[in-house]
Amino acid sequence: MKDKNIVLIGMPGSGKSTCGVLLSKILCKDFVDTDLVIQQREGKRLQQIINEKGAEAFAATEDETVSSLEYENTVIATGGSVVCHENAMKNLARNAVIVYLRISYDGMMSRINDIGSRGILLNEGESMRDMFEFRRPLYEKYAQITVDCEEQGIAENVDRIVKSLSETENK
Repeated sequence: MKDKNIVLIGMPGSGKSTCGVLLSKILCKDFVDTDLVIQQREGKRLQQIINEKGAEAFAATEDETVSSLEYENTVIATGGSVVCHENAMKNLARNAVIVYLRISYDGMMSRINDIGSRGILLNEGESMRDMFEFRRPLYEKYAQITVDCEEQGIAENVDRIVKSLSETENK
């Protein structure tokens, strides 16, 4: 895993950012959150970008930003919608192991209490359930490792990610 990136994908609320910080410490890697990169480039919170420019413009910004990232030896926590952008995913997959943090719809909804301000990309007329059902097969498509993150706490999930990465490396 030396020099390889670890890319965390998953639904909103799956723990990508929180697990990513701990994972980077355990693996002695840098940490980047693509949502924060977008916010820094735009000078606005994600929800502000979506509200002011619309979902389509935010999606284009996310695709362009993530497609241009170049990191080594980094844990990268992505926004939940990154899997909707093939170019971004191709860029992330270069020199990386992609880990899907899987949770159920009910698990996602129980973890998110700030839907209106969180910066969740929903297309016009799309419900959270619609978004969940649309993205789930995309996460499965891109994942090299899947870790169920429903029942455990953050520390246990990070331990499971580390174990899965180790098993993958030893194959």
